[in-house]
Amino acid sequence: MECFPIINMENLNGDKRATTMEIIKDACENWGFFELVNHGISHELMDKLEKLTKQHYKRCMEQRFKDLVASGALEGVETELSDMDWESTFSVRHLPESNIYEVPDLDNEYRKTMKEFALELEKLAEQLLDLLCENLGLEKGYLKKALCGSKGPTFGTKVGNYPPCPRPELVKGLRAHTDAGGIILLFQDDTVSGLQLLKDGQWIDVPPMRHSIVINIGDQLEVITNGKYKSVMHRVLTHTEGTRMSIASFYNPGSDAVIYPAPTLLEKEEVNQSEVYPKFVFDDYMKLYAGLKFQAKEPRFEALKAVENNIKATPIATA
Repeated sequence: MECFPIINMENLNGDKRATTMEIIKDACENWGFFELVNHGISHELMDKLEKLTKQHYKRCMEQRFKDLVASGALEGVETELSDMDWESTFSVRHLPESNIYEVPDLDNEYRKTMKEFALELEKLAEQLLDLLCENLGLEKGYLKKALCGSKGPTFGTKVGNYPPCPRPELVKGLRAHTDAGGIILLFQDDTVSGLQLLKDGQWIDVPPMRHSIVINIGDQLEVITNGKYKSVMHRVLTHTEGTRMSIASFYNPGSDAVIYPAPTLLEKEEVNQSEVYPKFVFDDYMKLYAGLKFQAKEPRFEALKAVENNIKATPIATA
């Protein structure tokens, strides 16, 4: 069986760089996921954020979940539920403007730590986008610019907790889906597993590793690379024991960004017009995605192809 791709980022600075870049390339083309170690984000910062996240869940969210969901959601249910997720979440926006001080129930230390972590992740996301540019033969900065709207990119975090479930066969922690955006950076629990991706018709565990950051490709990078890099279906399983922590940060296009395949890649690959992905405004994609998140991505792309002639795109300048 193939091994899940794990990238040691320290190897980008020495004679293992070419091999490491090849592993990243293969992961983007064939897995849609990879896991980073030695990524430069302080372990102390990650430990502090994990501690504060778990404390916040215990203090502010656990009882609410038990009262609103766990107490009655599975009563009388005998077949798997297709319309709910066994999760307790809240979201924070960082860019273009932060709303962290508007999110209720967060204490100052938690807000400060989350802001610090988000800044580190933003830098890591942009570093990764440039590594992908290098592998694709695109100019440095191209992918970052491609995701920029008039106010830059959109960047936000979904903090999720997946509590114990008495009947894991009846409900997923999070149903299977692809992510709508650009590049996703996940700090996940290293003791409670649950995240799986779909590869070659098989569900494969994403291994929990201490202090790692899991990366996955969103739908928009699939479009910009015209399918060379893939966003893949993934899901979260429930367990009878343990609460799984998930801090997923989404480096996405600005809402008014026009997304379309990179012309350089189309020329290089000599792609037939019928195989070219659509051109659209990211906000239009999100409106479509909102109602179809848990369905296949291909019909979303086809629906946007039908209306793309109205979209004007300007060339992306990286200089």
